[in-house]
Amino acid sequence: MMPEAGDLSSRIEALEIRAIHQERTIEELNTLVTEQWREIDRLKRRLTMIDDELAAVENLARSGTKEPPPPHY
Repeated sequence: MMPEAGDLSSRIEALEIRAIHQERTIEELNTLVTEQWREIDRLKRRLTMIDDELAAVENLARSGTKEPPPPHY
């Protein structure tokens, strides 16, 4: 038994609608992943800066010298 033309047409339309929704979802997920990678990169840079600052303070503490006063003094 052959499917009717109307049945095939409605099935094709349903598949096209599903494909459009999937494409939109993929675009949204891609945008979200891209934003998250940017934020991760920013946080990595900030963490590196904090690690460097902490290492400098630890070296200063080990050396026994006084910390220089801030520039506004």
